[in-house]
Amino acid sequence: MERTWAIDDAVRAAVAVGAPVPVDTDAAADVPAVLGADLHLDLAGGAGARGVRAALTRSLREAVRSGRLAPGTRLPPSRSLAADLGLARNTVADAYGELVAEGWLTARQGSGTRVARRTAPAPRRPAARRAAPPPTPVRPLHDLRPGAADVSVFPRAAWLTAVRRALAAAPHEAFGYGDGRGRPELRTALAGYLARARGVRADPERIVVCAGFTQGLALLGRALRRRGVREMGVESHGLWVHHGIVADTGLRPRPMTLDHSGAVVAELDAWRDVGAALLTPAHQFPTGVALHPDRRAAVVAWAARTGGVVVEDDYDGEFRYDRQPVGALQGLAPEHVVYCGTASKALAPGVRLAWLVLPDHLLGDVLELKRPGEYGLSALDQLALAEFIETGAYDRHVRSMRLRYRRRRDQLVSALAEHAPHVRVTGIAAGLHAVLELPQGTERTTVQAAAWQSLALEGLGRFRHPAAPAGAPAPGTSTGDGLLVAYGTPPEHAFSGALEALLSVLPPAE
Repeated sequence: MERTWAIDDAVRAAVAVGAPVPVDTDAAADVPAVLGADLHLDLAGGAGARGVRAALTRSLREAVRSGRLAPGTRLPPSRSLAADLGLARNTVADAYGELVAEGWLTARQGSGTRVARRTAPAPRRPAARRAAPPPTPVRPLHDLRPGAADVSVFPRAAWLTAVRRALAAAPHEAFGYGDGRGRPELRTALAGYLARARGVRADPERIVVCAGFTQGLALLGRALRRRGVREMGVESHGLWVHHGIVADTGLRPRPMTLDHSGAVVAELDAWRDVGAALLTPAHQFPTGVALHPDRRAAVVAWAARTGGVVVEDDYDGEFRYDRQPVGALQGLAPEHVVYCGTASKALAPGVRLAWLVLPDHLLGDVLELKRPGEYGLSALDQLALAEFIETGAYDRHVRSMRLRYRRRRDQLVSALAEHAPHVRVTGIAAGLHAVLELPQGTERTTVQAAAWQSLALEGLGRFRHPAAPAGAPAPGTSTGDGLLVAYGTPPEHAFSGALEALLSVLPPAE
């Protein structure tokens, strides 16, 4: 026999075993038994009054012993538990009394019946030597690794306002399973914003909201593989996580050479099995170069001629400092370019919202792959972001962060000019990081020296695809050695200290 009882927090009764409940019994009887938290009890094997009491005692004892009932947990009044289990009140009171006598429970007038607090036994010495657990990663004192925004300035108050407004206005159906494309309110808001701010030609019906860029890239890779694509062109330097996702979908990443004009997209014409290309045209990651207009036109022409697909990762397209942001490549050819945007850099990675603007011929495949269970999205977060965009709060936050990051960039450039003029800095026209050229052969030792100073840095070589052909170094360096310095990562109060630590580990002039 299995029963469920409910802890009734509404009944403020102090329970003492065998003593009358010190509340009005008629009022207590009117309290619904379903109030409070549920706990599963197994009373199997209980027959007769004594058998049922023994089963209840055993089940409660085991719940305490196993930790399902934590020390200090208040148990329900005997009357409530008896009603929930369909037992006599005396049966429950007797079970409580036995467990109190054994020390598993305590009962005190005015406090009720609770799980007793006990001193945990000393752990047994293992019979055989076990492998030591892996050490807990030590968090660096300063972090200048790329890939994240300054999450300490997340617009909490404005976001809370957006959440409240969105929640108040949300239709009931918003809390159901919904459309695999995402909430229509967010898709409509994104279509307007992307057209205005990034030059994207977006129809809300062709926007699919994802749980971050990585989910979107995985969906695209699987959709392309389903359509017969075997290889995807990628930039020779890029985020290895993305290259891994491409490979996991069954596509072979094929690295394209990078130079001062961006990816050498002409190489796509020589690769018969490449049916797609992943690019960061507005601000190449990690080198910082923008794809030259001639190459933008060339890659669109390649896609139109071959039926290929260009996947545009616009990860930080809003953050350009020398002029207006470079418009999205998608605006040139909406039927051949998939636009991928994200809130990770503009707001925070923890928001876990990104979006794909898809050509018509890919929309059905992506939705079919996404529907079986790859939602992972909060309707409330989508509604909040829609409200955030529609009220202009998103634009205001982006402008504020653009000014903040530009001040940090200028501070970095000035400090290098004063204390390390031999270090050349590039990739500073946009984005949240800069590339520092190092003397040949010093990249690895510099990263290690920084780690000893509790400063987290990444070398440029870490982002080079292992299959990239040997040849000219990545743009921004003449030696091939360099550092990525993310001035957008540290919180405001820590940036000066991180900058001092950086200057202390840079190699001297030759």
